[in-house]
Amino acid sequence: MFKNWGFLIGEMMFLLLIAALLGLLVGWIIWGRRARAEGSSENATQVDALHAQLSAKEAELTQIQDQLATCTAARAQLEAASASIVAPAASEGAEAAVDVDYDGDGMIEGTDEGSKPAMLSVARDGQEDDLKMIKGIGPKLEQLCNSLGFYHFDQIAAWSAQEVAWVDANLEGFKGRVSRDQWVAQAKILASGGDTEFASRVKDGDVY
Repeated sequence: MFKNWGFLIGEMMFLLLIAALLGLLVGWIIWGRRARAEGSSENATQVDALHAQLSAKEAELTQIQDQLATCTAARAQLEAASASIVAPAASEGAEAAVDVDYDGDGMIEGTDEGSKPAMLSVARDGQEDDLKMIKGIGPKLEQLCNSLGFYHFDQIAAWSAQEVAWVDANLEGFKGRVSRDQWVAQAKILASGGDTEFASRVKDGDVY
């Protein structure tokens, strides 16, 4: 009889152990599912937050694009207004350059102002002076002077007031430069073998 009780107790212990293991297994499965569910919920929350941030950034981008379009339109209007103001001013300046009484005789005579100075067909001895050493005469203006027959400092130094007026009126695109930049005074120094501060800079290669 006692042997049968021992067997029954052993069986009961074994069944209890099996039940405990099954309980642990079921608990582990349930806990795992719950953890995955909670993780999925957290991921969903993060995704929703990212979507909200993206929507906010898209709204900011739209606002910036609207502001940019407004600035572009304002800039176009400003440029158009500036063009309408500058164009008449440039036109008036061109007319003023033409309608000048360079010789002071009370009449506007265009290219007939003053009296034409002596000109040369070519430079003496085939060697022209570097007129660019006169402040106010650049490479293009030097070519224009040469085309008019002026190659040497002593030519310019000898111009009378009436001859200066004629040259001022006939420097196409550079009218009035002779008087404004005082070519004659500079040319007198250079023709006599002297030097000017500007001429020294030209010789040193600091200008052209």
